[in-house]
Amino acid sequence: MADPISLYVHIPFCTAKCGYCDFNSYAGQDHLVPSYSEGLIHEAQLWQKTVAGRGVRTMFFGGGTPSLMPVEELRAIMDGLHDAFDIAPEAEITLEANPNSLDEEYLRTIRDVGINRLSIGVQSFHDDELKALDREHSATDATNAYRAARAAGFDNVSLDLIFGLPEQEMSSWQESVEEALALEPDHISLYALTVEQGTPLARDVARGRTPSPDPDAQADQYEWTQERLAEAGYEHYEISNWAKPGHRCEHNLTYWRCQEYLGLGAGAHSYLDGVRFAVATLPNRYLELVNESWEGMLAGGGEMRQVVSGETITPELAMADTLILGMRLNEGISLSAFRARFGVDALEHFAEHLEMPFAERLVEHADDHLRLTKRGRLLANEVFANLLPD
Repeated sequence: MADPISLYVHIPFCTAKCGYCDFNSYAGQDHLVPSYSEGLIHEAQLWQKTVAGRGVRTMFFGGGTPSLMPVEELRAIMDGLHDAFDIAPEAEITLEANPNSLDEEYLRTIRDVGINRLSIGVQSFHDDELKALDREHSATDATNAYRAARAAGFDNVSLDLIFGLPEQEMSSWQESVEEALALEPDHISLYALTVEQGTPLARDVARGRTPSPDPDAQADQYEWTQERLAEAGYEHYEISNWAKPGHRCEHNLTYWRCQEYLGLGAGAHSYLDGVRFAVATLPNRYLELVNESWEGMLAGGGEMRQVVSGETITPELAMADTLILGMRLNEGISLSAFRARFGVDALEHFAEHLEMPFAERLVEHADDHLRLTKRGRLLANEVFANLLPD
């Protein structure tokens, strides 16, 4: 029987676009929600035969702001996905959410629909920092949203925070972490603020309106956080992610283990049968192409017009990807599993590429695993860039 896959569903709608965000998201397009829901169902039907017999082990609704979707639309999408795919009864099904779009009634209803994991984008527990990030919620909203999730019966809740904001004091970051720990979430994701090309933040930095994030300050905050979360009983299982026992994000582990996944929705990416491919990014264009493909399917055709780019992954790139993504996990990559998968010894095959990381003590070989050292996690991008094929 073929291995199961994971399913990613992209919801591109937001009430406002944050200045640091370069995700495929759009404000002011709420009028598209009903037709977008129908488009997602049509796209699922387009892929039904391709993934038949494979099963779905995890689902993730990302965005954008999926929690802006009305319950009736989420229910219709979930029904359509269950009709098209063999979704495991125990599948982890995550919904990304903003605090100001959550209340207990909504949360109870989406839990009944089948959502069993929440990822709440808190980002900070300081209102001035939230304002600087263009977030529309307050720290109080975040706390109330978390408590509403627990009251609604969610027993798998993750909180996202961002560190390394321009001129952010260590004490301010520590206070946000302590506020998060006081709530006792099951999972915590912590991301360093990055200046992404084309964002308002990038323009402000270029014009001198906002200072760049300080990498030394970010490193200090990250190192302190590793120690504090370990003390609080959280397992640091991936560069940016911590979990209580039994609460790792199974969906994201699909990516880090280089396993296969199907993405639905505007701008979604997939990795199936050795090919990576992406769908049209603009919601209107996505809907136009999906509906053309769906009508073609009904007429006996099989063209996937919404897929606008693709790349067949060479064996060399597959090995590099597996090594890079696997080393994001704190346990690293199993060298015996790598050999079983590709028929080569990773240490020998990548000996030249690993020479500098070993010399600089950024990676280590222990217990059949190649993994980043504590220092290596701070300089992971340098290690990974060294491993990419020429």
